[in-house]
Amino acid sequence: MEEFVFPPPKPVCIPTDKGVKFPVRRIFCVGKNYADHVQEMGGDAKKDKPTFFTKPRDAIVLSGRDVPYGVQSDDFHYEGELVIALKSGGCSIAHENAMTHIFGFAAGCDLTRRDMQREAKQAGNPWDSAKAFDYSAPIATIKEMREVPQGILKTSINNKPRQEAPLSQMIWSVPEIIVALSGLFELKAGDLIFTGTPAGVGPLKIGDRVRVEIADLPVLDFKITDPKS
Repeated sequence: MEEFVFPPPKPVCIPTDKGVKFPVRRIFCVGKNYADHVQEMGGDAKKDKPTFFTKPRDAIVLSGRDVPYGVQSDDFHYEGELVIALKSGGCSIAHENAMTHIFGFAAGCDLTRRDMQREAKQAGNPWDSAKAFDYSAPIATIKEMREVPQGILKTSINNKPRQEAPLSQMIWSVPEIIVALSGLFELKAGDLIFTGTPAGVGPLKIGDRVRVEIADLPVLDFKITDPKS
């Protein structure tokens, strides 16, 4: 019988609308994928390509659970996003085969310590501390579906609209994202891809309730709490 130094961590799983759980392997994220958000962050949508980064799978927070305010940050931001859930993968996936690897989609939120991100950009350093921290990837129940949802992405803070944009405004489409990522990484079953956020990102404070709605996908809802409590 195999022995371990300590018990292996439990798998990170997300509920699906089919009543089965989706085990998470890796989390990939796309930056600069809506023109208005690129401009909002001071970039040029006509020349800047999306940026890829990752989060650890234990950054996942399920809908309905509390999320502590980002520690050591004074500028903690929400970014509502469409999330792709893969059932299979590969390397250098052809565009015409990209959609066959999708299990479904979910509403997600890429939480960001914006002050740390600014500091990292100015110093030419990686973004890990700004993006890949604990509790930084809230996500709703995954809906099994083969086609990309059609509709509006809406993010509300305390029932007040903050982001609202059609998914059709993404610079890189879902198949294009899968193709590009598979050229850099071997994608596999269990991978999640956060596809980027539209304009309207902004700061959160303790006590805020965040709600992300995308077409007919299950709603993502969570509250920001004091990390010291």
